[in-house]
Amino acid sequence: MTVPTASADAALRLVLGESAFPHDLLGAHPFSLDGVDGVVIRAFQPDAASIAVVLGEQRWPMTRDEHGVFALFLSDRAVPLPYRLEITFDDGRVVRRDDPYRFPPTLGEMDLHLFNEGRHLRLWEKLGAHVCEIDGVAGTSFAVWAPNATRVAVIGAFNGWDGRAHPMRRLGASGVFELFVPGVGADALYKFEIRSPSGALRVKTDPYAFKMEPGPGHASIVQARGTFDWTDGAWLARRADADPLREPMLVYEVHLASWMRGEHNRLLTYRELAPRLAEHVKRMGFTHVELLPVLEHPFGGSWGYQVGGYFAPTSRHGAPDDFRAFVDTMHEEGIGVLLDWVPAHFPKDDWALRRFDGTACYEHEDPRLGDHPEWGTHIFNYARPEVRNFLLANALYWIEAFHIDGLRVDAVASMLYLDYGREAGQWLRNRFGGRENLDAVSFLKQLNHAVHSLHPGVITVAEESTSWPKVTHPVSEGGLGFTLKWNMGWMHDTLDYFKIDPFFRKGAHDKLTFAMMYEYSERFMNPLSHDEVVHLKQSLLEKMPGDVWQRFANLRALIGYSVTRPGKSLFFMGTELASHHEWNHDVSLEWHLMGDARRQGLMAFMESLGALYRQHSCFWRRDHEPSGFGWIDVSDKEQSVLSYARYDGSTHAMVLLNLTPVPRDAYRLGAPAMGTYHVVLNSDATAFGGSGYAVADVVEAEAVPYHGFPQSVTVSLPPLSMMVLLPAEPGDARAVVEVVSERVARDTPPLGSRTRGTEPAKAAKAPKAPKAPKAPKVPKVPKVPKVPKVPKAPKVPKAPKVPKVVEQSRVVEQPKVPKAPVTPKAPVTPKAPKVVEKPKAPKAPKAPSSNAT
Repeated sequence: MTVPTASADAALRLVLGESAFPHDLLGAHPFSLDGVDGVVIRAFQPDAASIAVVLGEQRWPMTRDEHGVFALFLSDRAVPLPYRLEITFDDGRVVRRDDPYRFPPTLGEMDLHLFNEGRHLRLWEKLGAHVCEIDGVAGTSFAVWAPNATRVAVIGAFNGWDGRAHPMRRLGASGVFELFVPGVGADALYKFEIRSPSGALRVKTDPYAFKMEPGPGHASIVQARGTFDWTDGAWLARRADADPLREPMLVYEVHLASWMRGEHNRLLTYRELAPRLAEHVKRMGFTHVELLPVLEHPFGGSWGYQVGGYFAPTSRHGAPDDFRAFVDTMHEEGIGVLLDWVPAHFPKDDWALRRFDGTACYEHEDPRLGDHPEWGTHIFNYARPEVRNFLLANALYWIEAFHIDGLRVDAVASMLYLDYGREAGQWLRNRFGGRENLDAVSFLKQLNHAVHSLHPGVITVAEESTSWPKVTHPVSEGGLGFTLKWNMGWMHDTLDYFKIDPFFRKGAHDKLTFAMMYEYSERFMNPLSHDEVVHLKQSLLEKMPGDVWQRFANLRALIGYSVTRPGKSLFFMGTELASHHEWNHDVSLEWHLMGDARRQGLMAFMESLGALYRQHSCFWRRDHEPSGFGWIDVSDKEQSVLSYARYDGSTHAMVLLNLTPVPRDAYRLGAPAMGTYHVVLNSDATAFGGSGYAVADVVEAEAVPYHGFPQSVTVSLPPLSMMVLLPAEPGDARAVVEVVSERVARDTPPLGSRTRGTEPAKAAKAPKAPKAPKAPKVPKVPKVPKVPKVPKAPKVPKAPKVPKVVEQSRVVEQPKVPKAPVTPKAPVTPKAPKVVEKPKAPKAPKAPSSNAT
C-alpha cells in the first residue's frame, strides 16, 4: 500500500523545530487507507539514515518523505501499539528504543486545572523530571510551564543536546509542555530548549529540578524517586502535637559553607557537617539551627539569597539525600532545622527564571513592578496564579521532602511595599491608589494558611522590618499568619545602646526599654543575625566599647539580655568565638580562637545560659503573653541598671543588668516573692572570664516594700554584668555554672582544631544537661559583707597597684590599662581611701533612700 504522507506544513514545522504539538504528527494514529483500517506510525530523528518499526519479532522499514519524516502504515492494527523504533544513524550506529510519541500525557486535566488556579499543593510531583514506568517501559517524564513559548524541547546527552530530537507537546491552554522519554534514567543531565514568540532560542534549566549541575554548566539532573530511610518519625510526631510558641526556641544561624571547612579550605559535605554541628549546638543549649539558604545558587557570595534552583539543595555539599541525612541527624539529636527561604526576588541569570519563555514569565514585564533596584534582581509576579503555585509548592516541598521544621521568609518588607527601595516615579500604585502590594499580601496569607493547616508545628518567620500591622496575627483576623516576626527594631536599638561608652549610656537608657512598648503587638524573635557582622558593620565584639576585658563583659551581658527577655532568640554562628573580624563566607570560622581563655569563658557562659534557658519554662513558656514579663525597675538610668522578672504561672526568675563598669553594692530591688533566692548565673564569674567580683550566692527577701513589690532583696551587682536569680525550691537547678567550669578546667575547646580554615580534631564530648542543683562553686567569693580585694582579670598581664580612686577602684583590672584600671570617661571623685570601697551602708539597709553608690 502507498504510505500516507504527512501534512507538509506540520512536517516542516517539526523538522525546523517549531512544532508545539509533535504528537499530532508523530507516534501511532488510527488511519484508514483505501478503505483499509489500520495504524499509521510516523517518526523523526535528526541524522537518521533509516528507521524501522519493531513489533515483537517482526520488523518493518519505514519510508522517508521529502521533509525527513519517516512513516509506515500497518493494516488491521489498533492503538495503543507497543512498538519500538530501530534507528540507523548516518555514522552507522543502530539503536533500538521505545517511541516517546506513543505514550499518553503524564499530567491529567485536574492537575492542569489546579495549577492554572494556583492551588496545586503537590506540584513538584507533576512538573519537572520524574523517573517512572508507563506500560512497562521505564523512562523519565518531563514537564515545564512556558506559556508563551512556540516550541519546547527537552535536551540532554541522551539526544546529543539536539532540540529537534525530542520536542514536547503543549497541553491545551495550560502553558505546560510535556513528554515521556523512554530509557532516560536517574543522573541524566538535561535542559529545556525554548523557542520564544520572537523565534529566538533560549536554553533553560528546569525550575522544578531536584538537583543541579554546578556552574558553569547549570544543567538539571534527573533524580530517582526518594528512597531515603528516615528515622525521625518520633520527632515529627512530637512536632505535630507541640505548640512552638510555648516551647523553648534558641536558634543558631548557620552558613554551612563557612561554619567549618576541611583541609585546604575544602567544603565539607552535608554528612560531614551534620554530627559536628549537632554536637556543637546541642552543647551550647540551642534548640534549632537556621540555615542560610541551601537552595541551589550560582554565586556563593550571595550567601544563598539569589536562588537559581528552588527545588534543589545546593550540590556544593552533596546530593539531595545527603541533605536529608543532615536533617535526620539533627532531629535525632533533638535539634530543629529552620530554612531561610527567598520568595521575594530572583537573580537575572539568563539560564534560570529570567524571561523564561522569552517573555516576563515569572516576573512582571514592567520594570517598575518587576525589578528590584537595590539588589539588581527580579521580583516575582504574585498576581499570576502559576507563579504563586510555584512558590507555594516550593515551600511545602521543603517541609515534606526534607522534613524542614520552619521557614524564615526573607525580605518580607520588600514584598509588601510597591515602593520599597524606589524613588518617586519608579513604582506603580495598586488599584486603590496605595503603595501596598496587594498580590504579595494575598500570597503570604495563602502560604501561611497552607503551611499551618497541612503541617501543624511547622513555623514561618517573617524578616519584616517595618510597622506593617498584624504580621503574626491569624489570617482569619486579617493578619498575614506568620508564626513569628524578626524584631528588627529591638535589634537596632539594642546594638546602638551597647555601642555607647558606659559613661554615656544613661542618656540612651530608653533604647533598651522602648521595645517593651510594642512587644505584644506581634510575636517576636530577637535576632543578632549575619547581617550585623558584615559590610563594615564590625563583629559583635568590635561593636562593644572599652578595652578587651570590657568588650567581652559587654558581649556576655548582651547575650544574656537577649536570651532572657521576652521573645525567641537567634544568634549568628561564631558569636561564641567573639572574633575581631567580620564574617567571611569564603573561609571557616576562626576555630583556633577557642585556645584563648577569654573565648573559653564566653563559650562557658553561653553553655550555662543555654542550659538555664531550656530548664526553666519562665524564660519561654509565656514569651508572647504580658503575664510572662514584668519590670522590677526600669527607671535607674543614672546607674544604667535594668531589672525584670520572667514568669510562668507560679514560677519566676529575676534578671539583673548592670551596664557600666562600676559595681553596685547593697543594691536593693523589689522581689516577686518572699523567701530565698539563689544566684544561678553571673556573667562576671571568673569561669566566664569575668572579674569574680564579690557576690553572695544566696540572698533572702525581706518584708521591705520596694519597686511596687511588698518585699525586696539586696544584692551586689558586678561590673558590666547580667545575673539571674531563682527562688529556692526543692530540686531547684541552682549553679548551672558548675557544669561548664569543669570543662573550662580541662582546657578542652569544644571543637578541636586551632588552625584556621582546617578541619578540627575530634571535639570533646558534650556535657549532659545539668540536673538538680548544687550550691554554686563559681565564682568563689568571701562571705558578705567582708570587702574583697581587687580581683584579677583572667589570664591578663599583671597590672600595677591601683591608685586612690573612689568609684573607679571598683572597676576590674583591664588588660590594656598601663597604670590603673580606670575606665575612660568614667566619673572620678576626689576621695579614694580604699580599693573597692563599699557604700556608706555596709550592711544591707532595710529602706535605703537611694540606690546610688
